[in-house]
Amino acid sequence: MVKYTILAGGFTQFIASYLFDSSSNTLTLVKQNPTGENPSWIASHPKNTSILYAVNEKSPIGNLQSFIVGAGGGLTLVDTVSSDGDSPTYTAMLSSGEITGMNYGSPNCAIVPTLPGDPLRFKKDTTNVEFPVNGGPSNPHMSLEYKGEVFVPDLGADKIWRLKKGSNGQFSVQGHIKAESGSGPRHIAISDNVLFTITEKTSTLTAQRIPQQPDCPALPLLASASIVPPNPPTGSKFAAAEILISTPSNKFPTPLIYVSNRNIGTAKDPRGDTIAIYEFQGGINSDPSTQEGKRMVRRAAPKFKLLAQVYTGLTQIRSMSLGRAVDGGDEFLIAGGNAAGGVAVFKRVNGGRASSLWHATRSYRAGRVSCLFKYLYFRV
Repeated sequence: MVKYTILAGGFTQFIASYLFDSSSNTLTLVKQNPTGENPSWIASHPKNTSILYAVNEKSPIGNLQSFIVGAGGGLTLVDTVSSDGDSPTYTAMLSSGEITGMNYGSPNCAIVPTLPGDPLRFKKDTTNVEFPVNGGPSNPHMSLEYKGEVFVPDLGADKIWRLKKGSNGQFSVQGHIKAESGSGPRHIAISDNVLFTITEKTSTLTAQRIPQQPDCPALPLLASASIVPPNPPTGSKFAAAEILISTPSNKFPTPLIYVSNRNIGTAKDPRGDTIAIYEFQGGINSDPSTQEGKRMVRRAAPKFKLLAQVYTGLTQIRSMSLGRAVDGGDEFLIAGGNAAGGVAVFKRVNGGRASSLWHATRSYRAGRVSCLFKYLYFRV
């Protein structure tokens, strides 16, 4: 029997702790841990699963918080620091030990250092990175560290900013990757120097290589696909939200792409919103600057192959998470319904392909949710 802890934040005053029992397919709400206002995004320390970070998505100034995760998923608040911006909607820890806060309502993001040797406590000298939009719209929505850079998709500016740390130890914008005008890049993932972007306003999944220099023009798209499910009810309106790329493991050797649809229109599908599953075929491991890469590109143009549209019973899937392969948790995918449906656990079968998400169980709770499949809790 294997049991896992699942944590879920949301537009509430608490972070919920669940216990998932994979032998009986039961999901039990264990505790509602008090927090600041709207812990709408939560993130685990990448090397210490007993440390959790959360945003307080509020106006005009939001916060970042740190917690100790105790036995059974109980949380103890340790520290709180201002994000120096409006409505931080995303947070993550960088390899430098700094914590990001994406201020959705401001044209900036916070990068907050933690104390040396104490990742639970924030330094109070927050460094904000201003995005050069010259008074135009800017809604930074995520941060992703890759090869010494921090990539920030900006839903309002239709750009993916590229941040680097300078000799003064401060991050600044070094360049950007331009997205299609009006597309609204929301979340991203990177694999083998290929940037995968999910756009909120057009519900599109794209793939393109990352230019070597931050200030270089964007490279042409390798592939693009609409993620909208077939034959939606009249009155549907879709806004894509989340993208995950599975890490290859013995049980799931092929990396697959999972993207969530959100129907924010007036007509809802009674089966709920979908999670679309794709395989990116051709070109992901080929470098077009080499002769072999050019031959591979000529032989097989990269494309997205749709494997399934899985109806989840959830409404407006804002967040998803895969468990860790090292714990065997990558067999499960967790999703949260932003408007209805609560938290649901799905089991990946057949290598994660086709109709391979199997609904295991669901636990309902009030509030819009952001999920984190925290860690293997215990094995008996």
